[in-house]
Amino acid sequence: MDAYSIIIKPHVTEKTMNMIDQNNELAFVVKRSSNKPTIKMAFEQLYDEKVSRVNTHITPNGEKIAYIKLIEPEMAEEIAVKLGVF
Repeated sequence: MDAYSIIIKPHVTEKTMNMIDQNNELAFVVKRSSNKPTIKMAFEQLYDEKVSRVNTHITPNGEKIAYIKLIEPEMAEEIAVKLGVF
């Protein structure tokens, strides 16, 4: 499994920015055929952080969005800074 083929890019909106601060959660556009366990493994492999849960959502334009909640407090903000979201 190639983690870079599962997680495509960060999904940045006003709602996801609030989720980073309030819920310790990040949002990514992921491969449409991926499932929650593979998304979790890919994220843990790429960012060396433990994941609490993964929720997915398919947008009306066909993109699959994964909402990834992290176990470690404040880590979503640190990862967002590394990704250049802030």
